[in-house]
Amino acid sequence: MEEINLRNYAYLGDALWELFIREKTILQTNNAKKLHQITTANVKTEFQCELLHFLEDYLTDEEKEITRRARNLPIPIARRNIQTQYRQATAFETIIGWWYLHNKNRYNEILKLTETKLQF
Repeated sequence: MEEINLRNYAYLGDALWELFIREKTILQTNNAKKLHQITTANVKTEFQCELLHFLEDYLTDEEKEITRRARNLPIPIARRNIQTQYRQATAFETIIGWWYLHNKNRYNEILKLTETKLQF
């Protein structure tokens, strides 16, 4: 597989994470407002930071290197006020996208692991 830019992994990881959360959320309520609140709580920057911190002990050296590189990507000006959190969330989304394309078993394993941390 050809090498993909880290930002593209993050772009994919963002979509995959939101889809995963939405699949879980629809089992929680039929109320549209609550669906939005639950989804937002689980996809926001702060929560993705927490998840990356939670997953650190489970990451291989290669995965740690990918997240380190993703944390060092340039930050859009609009996000500079929450720079540290934004970098962590980008690293989380990057590794989600990377797992999805390179190791579906690991991707599924990690999603299962994160279920214990979801905020419902």
